[in-house]
Amino acid sequence: MSGSPHDHRSRAGFSRRTFLAAGAAAGAMAAGASASGLVRAEPGALQSANAAGTTLAQVAVPGRARKGGYRKLTQGRGWPLYVRQELAPAHSGRDAKRTALASFVQLTDIHVTDVQSPARFEYVHPIQGPAYRPQEALGTQGAVALVKRINALAVGPFTGRRFDCVVSTGDNTDNHELIELTWFQRLLSGGEITPNTGARDRFEGVQAQGSDLYWRPELASRDIYKDRGFVQIPGYLRAAMRTHRSPGLNTPWYAVFGNHDDQFLGTVPNGVLDWMYLSGVKFDLPGTDPAISQIAGAMASNPSALGPLLGQLRVTGPSFPVTPDARRRPFSPQEFVRRHFDPAITGPGPVGHGFSDPNGPTWYTFTIAPGVRGIAMNTCNSLGIADGSMGEKQLRWIERQLVRYRDELVLVFSHHTSGTMTAALPNPETPGERQYLGDDLVAALKRHPNLIAWVNGHTHKNQMIAHRGADPKHSFWEINTASHIDFPQLARILEITDNGDGTLSIFTPLIEADSAYTADEDDLSAAGLASLYRELSYNDLHYDAELLGKATDRNCELLLTHPLR
Repeated sequence: MSGSPHDHRSRAGFSRRTFLAAGAAAGAMAAGASASGLVRAEPGALQSANAAGTTLAQVAVPGRARKGGYRKLTQGRGWPLYVRQELAPAHSGRDAKRTALASFVQLTDIHVTDVQSPARFEYVHPIQGPAYRPQEALGTQGAVALVKRINALAVGPFTGRRFDCVVSTGDNTDNHELIELTWFQRLLSGGEITPNTGARDRFEGVQAQGSDLYWRPELASRDIYKDRGFVQIPGYLRAAMRTHRSPGLNTPWYAVFGNHDDQFLGTVPNGVLDWMYLSGVKFDLPGTDPAISQIAGAMASNPSALGPLLGQLRVTGPSFPVTPDARRRPFSPQEFVRRHFDPAITGPGPVGHGFSDPNGPTWYTFTIAPGVRGIAMNTCNSLGIADGSMGEKQLRWIERQLVRYRDELVLVFSHHTSGTMTAALPNPETPGERQYLGDDLVAALKRHPNLIAWVNGHTHKNQMIAHRGADPKHSFWEINTASHIDFPQLARILEITDNGDGTLSIFTPLIEADSAYTADEDDLSAAGLASLYRELSYNDLHYDAELLGKATDRNCELLLTHPLR
């Protein structure tokens, strides 16, 4: 079917016309490369690439600060491309020989959030920043703008190859609530979204009636965010709850399980606080309450202690009433899988979105493109900690797939990174199984030459890691991408090419949502709120510039030896 995402005819013809001219330049510069193997692309290297709509062309940057320090965003210069040669050299002339093998998009850490849920601890955000974000009420509007960007781009900027698929690498929801999963699936497959729970006619979250610990956009009274230059926006909360529509992706999509899809706020053992989801009261402790530090400490190191702490708050408060909503109930891993077989969210497919059986496991294989295979892994440990691990049954299954598809190039996808798979404790979801950590998984993957990349999220930070094996054909890249909830709010295109010289390239251009850089507080349309979503995230009190990663972890060409040649 001509024009479909899987129309692969004449793909090699794109190589000479639309690939980076940086190939030959990088080869000439290789002898002078630094010890780290990094080579910066020359000026003009993007002239033959279609960089429009990516961070190669332009990115959001802060403008002048107003009183309090708040900065409007504006358009800035794009980020450069880096050619990284830690695993293979960049040969001259490869730009004229390349063939496109695959092109897809990675989303990660969207954190679709029911901001009015009583099952949240916003009041600990002075200690645990992710507990509350001023932009989180606009998450679905921001995600729709990202879907629109992906659809508008349609092809990779280096190859011109249509996107084969989109993969969301976990923390698709923030608090594994059924309504959050419903919104996430409608975002990707298309449909109406009404980001409201509880009362139908009013906002019942902390931004309407909480303490001065939060940005309260419709109140004239001060709060710690207004002290930093946030302004009053009448009608903001009603606009945030308004029904809007996602067009859905134009390409098949797949989802990976993350710790926020698995547990209460991604850290609390299932069952300990499940009564909070359907509660009729929402706790809101003032900043002087000593219980805040106790709860924050328990979240970080001893989640099981939260039961008694929150049980006491049921008696003492402080709290305010909210409308119970059955749609807030938590979903299990098995329900997560089954929901992907719902005909209402099939969208561009495939049926099941990669999962093999409605009652099957939370891991699976899928075809990215002919000769290129994906393996979706579940690295979550449900004992009540944010970091991950893997049971023996799943690890052995992954190794069998790598052997089964030995004649294909394989990429594995997970939520956690190799450095955040440190949960050595037993996993209640895999009783009796030994747990393997990040170093164990890296060692296992190195045993299989057809494994070329591990793509993940979780850290909300851009990072590229070269994993060198016993020889060049047993080496692979780990590609970690920033989130779409915290600034810089990115997703990543990955394009895989055969360079015709015994090497592969993986191009990794980052993209932003399709929304105006400079937000207009008077524009409360869905598009205007999407713009405000990004701007608020930059001005969050907990903004962390480290999440951008190094320039050499953003837009890259990653070289590696072709393992099948």
